[in-house]
This record gives sequence, C-alpha cells and structure tokens, in this order.
Amino acid sequence: MFAGTNKSLPRVWATRIYAAIVQFTIQQLTDIADGRCDSGFASRTVDGATQDSRSIEAGQLFVPLVAERDGHDFIESAMASGAGGYLTHGPTPVAGGILVEDTMVALRDIARAARQRIDGPVIGITGSVGKTSAKDLLAGAMRTTMPTHASIKSFNNEIGVPLTLINTPQGSEAAIIEMGSRGIGHVADLCDIASPTIGMVTTVAAAHTGEFGSIENIALAKGELIEAVPTNGLAVLNRDNPLVFAMATRTDAAVLTFGTSADAGIHVRSVELDNELRATFVLDTEWGTVTARPSTRGAHMATNVAAAAGTALWLGVSITDVEAGLSQAQVSPWRMEVRHTTTGALVINDAYNANPTSMTGALDSLDRLPQTRKIAVLGYMAELGESEADDHQNIAEAALATGAELITVGTDLYGQPAAVDVMAAIGSIDADTAVLIKGSRSAGLETVAAELLDSSSRPQ
Repeated sequence: MFAGTNKSLPRVWATRIYAAIVQFTIQQLTDIADGRCDSGFASRTVDGATQDSRSIEAGQLFVPLVAERDGHDFIESAMASGAGGYLTHGPTPVAGGILVEDTMVALRDIARAARQRIDGPVIGITGSVGKTSAKDLLAGAMRTTMPTHASIKSFNNEIGVPLTLINTPQGSEAAIIEMGSRGIGHVADLCDIASPTIGMVTTVAAAHTGEFGSIENIALAKGELIEAVPTNGLAVLNRDNPLVFAMATRTDAAVLTFGTSADAGIHVRSVELDNELRATFVLDTEWGTVTARPSTRGAHMATNVAAAAGTALWLGVSITDVEAGLSQAQVSPWRMEVRHTTTGALVINDAYNANPTSMTGALDSLDRLPQTRKIAVLGYMAELGESEADDHQNIAEAALATGAELITVGTDLYGQPAAVDVMAAIGSIDADTAVLIKGSRSAGLETVAAELLDSSSRPQ
C-alpha cells in the first residue's frame, strides 16, 4: 500500500486536543509586518482579512493590493463598511491603518503567523484536475469529527492561500488549503506560507500546458507540495497516474495511494451511476470497506472521493463518519451540478473550468445518461499551448462519437462555427433531453445554464 520502506501511519492528530486560533490586535499585526500603526488603535482586535472592500465583514483587516486597480483607493469605503483596520504602503486616509513597505508581503507574513497558531493538520491539495472537489469532499468527511476550515471556492493562489490561513476560525482543529500553480516554483512558494503537514496530488494532466511547456513540467511543479511534507506527515498520491505516483520518491513521509489500480491503498471498484449521475462505488481500505455515495456527480469523481476518504481515515475519522461525510459534503458551484428545467430536461452545469481530462470525464457522464437526445455545449479550453488545436478537435470527435449534438461557443477550434445564438441552437428541450455545459472559466458558460434553469427549476 505504501511506497518506500519503514513508513508508518502515525495517528497523533486523531486524539490530541488542538489549541484554538485567536484574533490579532493591531499592534500584533504591526509587529508581524514590521510596520507602524496609530498608537490609539494598537489594542484594537481584528478578526480575519479580505482584499475585497465589497465583502468586508465587521472587524476584518482590509488588505489593499495593487493589480489592475489599486486597492488603496478603497480604504475609506472599507473602513466605513466596518473594517477593524487596514494595511497600506501608501497614504493613510483614515485612522486604523498599519503602514508597511508592501501590502502583499505583509499579507504573507501575517498568514505565516496565523499558520503557526494551527496545531492540527494542515492539508495541502493540488493537481491539474479535481483539487477543489477533493477539498470539498475532504472537508465534508473531516467535519463529522473535528472543526475543519477549508479554502472557499477556488481560493488557491498567492492571495487566496494567505487569506484562507488568516480566516481560519477560532476553534478550528484542521485546515485544508487548495493550491493552484501557473508555473514551476508557485506551489513551493505557497507551501512556504502554509507549511502543510499532509500533501495530496489529485492528478497530473494536460492543463495549463501553455504556461508550463510540458506535462513533465506540470508534474515537477505539482510535486513541490510533496517535497514540502515533513517526515512525520503524509503524501496522498494517485496510483493510476504514473507522474503522480512517481512523486513518492520525492518525500520521506508516509505515502498513501488511491485509485482504480488493484494495488492502490484506497482502491476504487464497482462504480455505478444512476440516472441523475449519482455514483455508488466501493472503497477498499486498510481501515475497512466503504460504500461511497458522494454528493458529487459523475464516475470520474470517484478518485477524488477516494483521496478524500483515505486522508480522513488516516487522520482518525471513523469509516462510518467518512461514509456519512462524503454523502453530505457541500461542493463548490458549477462543477457537475445536475438540475432539471421546468420542462424536465436534465442540465449538467460543469462550467467552472475545462481541460481535455475534465472534458472527457464530463462527456462520459453525458454518454451514460438514458435520455435519447443529448447536447454538448462546449466552450474554449484555455491555456493549452501548442496542443490547443488538436486538443479541441479530439474533444469534438469524442463528443460526436457519443451521438451527442455538439454546440460550440466562442471558438471555432472544435472544427465547426461557434453558435451565434446558443439558446436557439439548443431549441426546445424536454424530459428526454440531457444538456452538458462545459468550458474554461473565461468562456462564461454558466450564463447558458442560468438561462436554461429559470427560477422555477427544481434541484435534484
């Protein structure tokens, strides 16, 4: 089950008592960030942080960042909305500011300090596909047993990871940190902030190859998470993916594998789908056998479920609680959401992102449905680099091979003209129709799903 030798399974986190995470005072934040503050506000307590002045909650620290817009322009509105204080490397238009050399650097420093207050496990999750779903599933399983904080949505970059750590609530006994990457060194940089004790890699596939240059470089980058895991931690690796499984050589930590391979530590078998794409399958583990009925949809989600189940079991969550938690996990939006229109047509909203691997999984799910008429509404797959034309053409052929009608949006890379009016191209749909909607985030296809699913649609 485990790669390497003499790698035991410590379960210290299953029984220990965790220290609660506490708030910071303005003076503490000033010291952490090597800044200066108004002495009249030094004792004020702030609770959490945000870089978005529109989402300020009472008492939060506002962190103005400089990107397309300069966040410093919104300091006054953030404070008026209830912020407890703010960072700045520019002017201090109102009281309550902490003057620092660089607000991004200060955000990272504060996140490191917040990380040191988490005594329980910190689980980093990365991968080309499935990291958000694996994160949501693991959170569902762990919350049955211990207060667990997890990244919201896909807060997985140099801003989202620090904010996740800083916003870990009081009393949390574990934190799950999703980690994205746009190049070699990015995951290592996030690990420098988050100091994960467990690392999970869902898979390595042709996603963002335009930025990485090759799939081997993607594996090199994702494996930075595994290199960061301490010796007494755990690496959770996809046994079905050779590039991921090879990462076992990059750590001295215990290694737990998952997948459909017979020798995977968490072995997926007997996957069945119902007519709503709800999966039922068996997970064979050293802790016993789990009959998984996860809240996710589609057979291709089974390995993400296995990764989450194995991690939770290793942390001491009972097999009964893991089974229950997986079935109740709240999954982030626009990822294989299954809904019905008022006419009874089934709509799969998988519009959050797309690459050849996730496209193939979604098309397989569409193909398994019993409806006579099947429609694949596909948008652009971004950041594929030199393989872009071939990748889109291969997906078009795969879609047509299922017998589905192919409607493409915003690109002619699929080998046919993009639809001018998507709704007109879809036409009249009824209970004998299934529609898959999928594309990269930039394609914005969630608007198509929203138009199909009016306010009277009923979730399943």
